Amino acid sequence: MRLSATRTRSTNDHGQRIGRPVDWTPARVPDRDTVLEGRGVRLEPAGAQHVDDLFAALCRSDDDPIWTYLFWERPRDRDELARILDASREAGQVTFAIVASETDRAVGFCSLMRVDPAMGSIEVGGIAFGRQLQRSRAATEAMALLMRHVFDDLGYRRYEWKCDSLNAPSRRAAIRLGFIWEGRFRNAVVYKGRNRDTDWFSITDLEWPRVSRALDAWLDDDNFDDMGRQRTPLAARPPEKTED
Repeated sequence: MRLSATRTRSTNDHGQRIGRPVDWTPARVPDRDTVLEGRGVRLEPAGAQHVDDLFAALCRSDDDPIWTYLFWERPRDRDELARILDASREAGQVTFAIVASETDRAVGFCSLMRVDPAMGSIEVGGIAFGRQLQRSRAATEAMALLMRHVFDDLGYRRYEWKCDSLNAPSRRAAIRLGFIWEGRFRNAVVYKGRNRDTDWFSITDLEWPRVSRALDAWLDDDNFDDMGRQRTPLAARPPEKTED
């Protein structure tokens, strides 16, 4: 950890309050070839080999709700989906296909974006979960794998989550995973011909150890019964007041 352990504020020679000292080394840029292995899911660099699976998981005629809050409309054919994946790479994002270990099929995707190694800030976004992945243990494991990669492997100090303020499932997911709500940027985006007020959430490296422990405890096999049902809900939510 390159962040100073002290959390006390200090003042400069002019009596002005200043932030805590940081012994900072820039974080690493995510590698586009990285594979993140979990027990029930793995994250692979999204490519042409995943398009057919993703199209089947995300692009049926009744899958429009999956795409409501994404920047793209539901692809009508596999080539359109392939262009979306290609465009994310061209935009400097690192997009992962979420592959279910049991079936070896891609059931969703997500991206690391707004990568700023110098400041140690990175965002997870462009998240699309197929119906079989939604509200599942595998979905939580996929997000946990990405968090561990960002903080433990790459050394980032800020992990962001942003969503349309009207996207209630995304807001709930962020809070459940341990993100702290930071505020709302009004009239932030125009997409699909409509306004988006954007809600910002984040986890910092000071908060990560607590969040990591909560995720590990929830994902432990002992937390699930023989039917795969959780015994104890995920408790990664932050305390009401956090130190700044």
